Amino acid sequence: MRRTAIVTGASRGIGRASALALAEEGFDVAAVAWRDAQHFDALIADVEALGRRCKAFDLDIRDRSAHAPFLDSVQRQFGDVHCLVNNAGVSVLERGDLLEVGEESYDRCFGVNTRGTFFLTQAVARRMLACGAPAGAPRSVIFVTSSNAVAASVERGEYCMSKSALHMAARLYALRLAPEGIGVYEVQPGLILTGMTAPSKARYDGLIAQGMTAQARWGLPEDVARVIRTMAAGLLPYTVAQEVRVDGGLLIQRF
Repeated sequence: MRRTAIVTGASRGIGRASALALAEEGFDVAAVAWRDAQHFDALIADVEALGRRCKAFDLDIRDRSAHAPFLDSVQRQFGDVHCLVNNAGVSVLERGDLLEVGEESYDRCFGVNTRGTFFLTQAVARRMLACGAPAGAPRSVIFVTSSNAVAASVERGEYCMSKSALHMAARLYALRLAPEGIGVYEVQPGLILTGMTAPSKARYDGLIAQGMTAQARWGLPEDVARVIRTMAAGLLPYTVAQEVRVDGGLLIQRF
């Protein structure tokens, strides 16, 4: 039986690594990003080299009116969806004083990280329920949040708030969909070396060297992707509304 995964924010970083990990697990991949088509050719080639199909979709997940046409296209080209990886996300437009946060940055964080993700999940979940449970194929929804869902960073307040709200969305969807046999999971990445974190690399290199994380290294997109693959494979069947931290021990309280 062919299985299909939708991965948002799939063109780079954690999303790209997740798309490849899911392809290795046997999923065809509907790869979603917005205005980042230059990275898709390599991803498609890499997924196809693993023997799976991959199609790129240019989708702004904030546009709720675009969700149904997108899912219609996925259905036509791949069939039913078995896994949704909610990875798309944006950071603040500029780090700075919480008292100077502007509406543009605030609305951007909530528009992508929270609102767009919430409604895309709603649309996918409705279709999963309408299609019924496939025999022998687990279904899953995976939210990629952040260590900042629980750890405050005053210089990125709007980002922290949007990820904290997404953390609650994951719990809510987990409770709603568990009786339907759909596993909903949350991954909380810590310091992961991606294009988003690159501007802060020098700063965190020093903090990691000083013991900020229990493992003295940056996390890699592949570290997160392995966890996502495990969840999508149905290997955590009795796990509901719990987050997995992929952070090298960043959030462990120490004294």
